[in-house]
This record gives sequence, structure tokens and C-alpha cells, in this order.
Amino acid sequence: MENNSTKWYLLGFLGCVWGSSFILMQLGLKGVNSVQLGSLRVIFAALFLIIVGFKQIPQIPLYKWKYIALTALCGTFIPAFLFAFALTKIDGSISSILNSLTPLNTLLVGLLFFGMNVQRSQVFGVIIGFIGCALLVLFGDGENTTENYYYALVIVIASIFYGVNVNLIKKYLSDLKPLTISTGNFLIMFFPALIVLYFTGFFDIIQETKVQASLGYIAILGIVGTGFSNILFYKLIQLSSPVFASSVTYIIPVVAFILGFLFMNETLSIIQLLGALIVLIGVYFSSKK
Repeated sequence: MENNSTKWYLLGFLGCVWGSSFILMQLGLKGVNSVQLGSLRVIFAALFLIIVGFKQIPQIPLYKWKYIALTALCGTFIPAFLFAFALTKIDGSISSILNSLTPLNTLLVGLLFFGMNVQRSQVFGVIIGFIGCALLVLFGDGENTTENYYYALVIVIASIFYGVNVNLIKKYLSDLKPLTISTGNFLIMFFPALIVLYFTGFFDIIQETKVQASLGYIAILGIVGTGFSNILFYKLIQLSSPVFASSVTYIIPVVAFILGFLFMNETLSIIQLLGALIVLIGVYFSSKK
């Protein structure tokens, strides 16, 4: 019973934190470009986790490092850059709704590559979800998605990587502590992210006022929205199922839309709201057993 309550608390907390991440990314992009944002997000998270979890590294068996590397790439490194790139052209609220396809993609990846059992209602949910996604992307207001649907597709691709990551952790890393997995992930990503950041010319502009202002938002994004949240998310995966854990994306659009409306003057068209509702209905059915 305690585990059941804990997983719901974790789900709610992560939904709020990751829903807030979209506005932090948009604020961060006011001073740096998308590649710099992705790199800095990983670097801040890595520094935090290496400090608090360095003693966990010896607990990772040698044969599991390949899974640690794969989950690092799929769960954080690649999506961090994809989201930063997409948010240069589309709103955070739209991105968060598209990200709610993660449970659907988790189900599809689990079915196709991890031997996950699937119910008819879950397949039905996948179909409904993609119909909603299509409405959301193709019938947006103004420039949000109609003219930039390729950028919306980037978010969908990121959600597929998240689906792969959740299944990998559940199948191959469930016996490791969440802090151990997270620290191993970011230890692997730290130096590649630093190298990428160096070649973006970031250190030539670091003295600029707008860049330093952005660093504050990105530090919060990296430490709380990535590093600390990853530990909790891996705990959630271990306490529940891959599809349940990825259903945190149900909450994210609500939080992102409220913050976007309050602070970023974002709007959604009626058809986009309909598409969002259809996506969430699809996700609901995909999660049923």
C-alpha cells in the first residue's frame, strides 16, 4: 500500500517539475542557442549528480555499463537537444502536449522490442493518440505548429527515445538504485556535453548579461528538472510499470499550459485543445490493462 501511494506522489511531483521545465527552457533560450542549452542542461545535472552520487559508481557491474550508456543517450542526452531545438520555433505548451505521446511510444517500443504484453484497449489508445497528435500539429493557430510541424515532429521523436529509455531501465537496470543509475548516466554524458558546448562558442559570450541571466534558469532546469528528477523517475519506474511511469506526461501539459498562459502569453486554438484532449484519451486507453 505504501508503494502504491508513493508512486502517485512521485507521479504528481514529477509532472509539476517537468511541466515547469518548458518555461525554463524558453527563458534559457533568450540568452543561448538550442545546442548550448542542451549542453548546459546536461552539464549542470551531471555536476550535481557526480557530487551527491559519486560513491555509487562502483556499485554498477561492468556488464551493465552498456545499458547505462544507452539510457543516458535515450533518456537525457538526445532529448535534451531535441527539445531545445524544437522550442526555438514552437510554444512550450504545444511541446508538452506532444510529449504526452511518451506513454504510447513506451507501449509500442515495449511491444515491438521488449516482449511487453498488450491489450486491445491499449492498441486502440495508440491509434486515438496519434489522431489527436495529427490534429494538434496540423491545425494550430498562427505560427505555433502549422508552419513549423517539422519542429513538432522533433518532440515526437524525443518521446520515442523516452519510450526506449523507460523499457531499458525496467528490463535491465531495475536491480540498481535510482541514484546509481542517474549518476552513471551523467558521468557518461558530462564530457561529451562539455566538448559540444566548447565548440558552440559559448565561452566567448559567457560575459554577456543576457547569457548570465539564462544560466540561472538553465541551472535550475539541469539540477532540479533533470538531475534530481531523474533519480525520482527511475524510482517510479521500479515501483510501477513502464507505461504508468511514462504517464507522468499526462500532468505535464496542464502545468506547462498554465505557466505558458500566465508568463509567456501563449494560447491554444480550439482545434488544438480538441487534439490535446484526444491525445490524452488515447494515452488513458493505452495505460489500461
